[in-house]
Amino acid sequence: MVVLTRLDGKELVVNADHILTVEATPDTVLQLTTGLHLMVREPTDEVIERVAEWRRRCAGAPERRGAVVAFPRGVPPAED
Repeated sequence: MVVLTRLDGKELVVNADHILTVEATPDTVLQLTTGLHLMVREPTDEVIERVAEWRRRCAGAPERRGAVVAFPRGVPPAED
């Protein structure tokens, strides 16, 4: 998820997996996989960097390492 700013100054959080295209027209316009178009204040290179940073965090996920995972009763963890 990436935090971006609408043209009116309000923040919104966008699921980066749903961003299909980012283009400057001259405002930055995001096209989502749902067909929705969003105009944001951030320039295209900033949007790309935020998405890349989000993907790096997801790939590394250091805050999840060593976490305890609880399974619902009767559902054992999958065996490798």
